[in-house]
Amino acid sequence: MEKVILVGAETETNYQFFDESMKELGNLTETANGEVVGMLTQKRQTVDRKTILGKGKLEELKALVASKEANTVIFNHKLTARQTTVIEEVIDAKVIDRVQLILDIFAARATSKEGQLQVELAQLSYMLPRLSGQGVDLSRLGAGIGSKGPGETKLETDRRHIRSKMTAIKHELKDLEKHREVSRQKRKEADILQIGLIGYTNAGKSTILNLLTDAKTYSEDKLFATLDPLTKKWELPTGMQTTLTDTVGFIQDLPTQLIEAFKSTLEESKNMDILLHVVDATSENRDQQEKTVMKLVKDLEMEDIPMLTVYNKADLLTEPFVPTLFPNCLISANKASDKEVLTRDIVTFLEETLTKYNLYYSPRDMQYFNQLKEHTLLLSYDYNEETNQYHMVGYAKNIQKWDKGEPEVLANKD
Repeated sequence: MEKVILVGAETETNYQFFDESMKELGNLTETANGEVVGMLTQKRQTVDRKTILGKGKLEELKALVASKEANTVIFNHKLTARQTTVIEEVIDAKVIDRVQLILDIFAARATSKEGQLQVELAQLSYMLPRLSGQGVDLSRLGAGIGSKGPGETKLETDRRHIRSKMTAIKHELKDLEKHREVSRQKRKEADILQIGLIGYTNAGKSTILNLLTDAKTYSEDKLFATLDPLTKKWELPTGMQTTLTDTVGFIQDLPTQLIEAFKSTLEESKNMDILLHVVDATSENRDQQEKTVMKLVKDLEMEDIPMLTVYNKADLLTEPFVPTLFPNCLISANKASDKEVLTRDIVTFLEETLTKYNLYYSPRDMQYFNQLKEHTLLLSYDYNEETNQYHMVGYAKNIQKWDKGEPEVLANKD
């Protein structure tokens, strides 16, 4: 493991979440298989334009690197190529920034073709403005944190080459996006309720997907365990068919390069009928994490999608829990018994979100009963001998479809 020293400057613009951000930087470093051996922080009005830290602090950092025999220094700030070069010359160690660290984790975790292309596009986008003055450092594609470059070959220091490569990747991603759009359109035409799992990284989205669907997807107590969107079928106790889609976790100061590269993946959530916002109930930084997710939801124009907040990891709570987002439920995705609790709360949420219906079927119409049961939340039905009709009560996403008689014999709405 590389020995890493974390560096951050607390300023007028970041003081409110500085401590949480530094702690998160440590978690990110561990996720990238680095060992944090030291931390250096400085309070300033603004960061130094050349070196982030002041001259005295930079010398202090140099001494700390030497005493801890550190290989790498990670700044909790976005560095320019010039800043990186100047700092490296002073401290004589590899210097990377928060953005490069996150890109590195994504590069290590991406498994699908689309995920790998998205990460490569983000890395190229990050490196392009840093070509000037970085020279041989651009070819750091060996072992260690911050060195997992896009592709197997070394990057050329030719802007035109990188731009053409970015264009080619964008075209390839467009083709892959079309395939996903076809699948999405099929689910939409099938009138299947689509549920999206969103939330801060490591909140437990994949664990919840496994709990509800027995998907057996990769789930680990690490940041960004899931990069590729995964959709699984989930049948509610009433017989209603739904899909659950797990997406990449959000994080504070998610690099703009990643947001742009993963835009099509993130926008998978925009097509959902409802969202399950998974929150780590035990996190010391829960408020900040909730704000980060809600801001990204707004930025991605998803604030109008009905959202149920699922507070997870209840089994690890040591104090009485007080929720801050509503509506909500509190569960532990690691407890099999909580599957029933979560399912019940989701059904209740659907009743509040979908449109209620009362439908009357003749015995002849009952051939369409299974379709109604699969595509709507059918809560009850009973037969009236006097009228020779079946009375259906439930909730539907698209009541107009059933009201207009599709299937054509559905009628007599009360």
